[in-house]
Amino acid sequence: MPARSAIVASRIGLHARPASLVSLAAAEIGVPIELAAHGRSVNAASILGILSLDVNHGDEVTVSAEDASAVDRLIELLERDLSEE
Repeated sequence: MPARSAIVASRIGLHARPASLVSLAAAEIGVPIELAAHGRSVNAASILGILSLDVNHGDEVTVSAEDASAVDRLIELLERDLSEE
């Protein structure tokens, strides 16, 4: 399964708006995508799952999915400051 890591660029981490944008994008992709941080893995389409990871600015996360383009799409989001969008 393809997997890539990224450093979270959002100033507020994956909380509120950034978590919402990531979960919506994962749901729209239509394939199961996992987001891992701090030794835990959650469904990337679940905003509650993302929030439960308690990811802050500068934390490393890993995205994995059967589809490499799905991984790339979420990595692209995570490497932007989504708190401003």
